[in-house]
Amino acid sequence: MAHASQEHWLPVCATQDIVPDTGVCALVQGRHVAVFRIGDDRFYAIDNVDPRCGASVLARGLVGSLGERVVVASPIYKHHFDLSTGECLEAPEHSVRVHAVRNENGQLMVALH
Repeated sequence: MAHASQEHWLPVCATQDIVPDTGVCALVQGRHVAVFRIGDDRFYAIDNVDPRCGASVLARGLVGSLGERVVVASPIYKHHFDLSTGECLEAPEHSVRVHAVRNENGQLMVALH
């Protein structure tokens, strides 16, 4: 990552606070962020607001996979968002921003992008 030294990492929660294969919502510098734990040790962070309806709900969506992609399905319109890229598979114009996330000694840290 070329700009890693410029990123501002903020604590979100303990890794154990997220049940595997689910997400939680966090307020990070005024932005609603959905943080997901996939399996025991993979973490993703995307904007939590579903761009189609404006509701802060993506953290409550069902996670799974479509082909090679790890996705979350919005609980409202059921659109699938790629957790790695933020792309909305059904409507790319409704894609969301992806944020950097890392596990630092059991504490999840997020850097907004």
